[in-house]
Amino acid sequence: MNIGSKNKKRVVLPSRPDPPTVDQILEDINRAAPNDPWFTVCLSCPCSDSSRSSDSDVDLKFQQCRQYLDLNERLQESRSRLLRQREELRAAGEQLDRDVAKCLSPRANRPWAEFLPSGRLT
Repeated sequence: MNIGSKNKKRVVLPSRPDPPTVDQILEDINRAAPNDPWFTVCLSCPCSDSSRSSDSDVDLKFQQCRQYLDLNERLQESRSRLLRQREELRAAGEQLDRDVAKCLSPRANRPWAEFLPSGRLT
């Protein structure tokens, strides 16, 4: 029992800021330098489309946004898959614990043990 934990005050966090508007997002993208690290990572991504037919800024921005959305979708799918796998591992661990406990109990899986001399398992 931790006595000090009862005396701790809860920290009140500030409220979340409002999400940016479409205009703010577009303004931010337009202000970003071409060598911005985010765009560098996106362009070097294996999912990037290097055979662009147009080099206009609009097409470039569209492709960058599209790549971001694709990566975000893949990330969400990976998250879901990992959550499912975590649950499967948790259930398997619980089953393993039950099986080990069952094996370690002296007479649970060994009904013949009562017939051994002095009831000892050898």
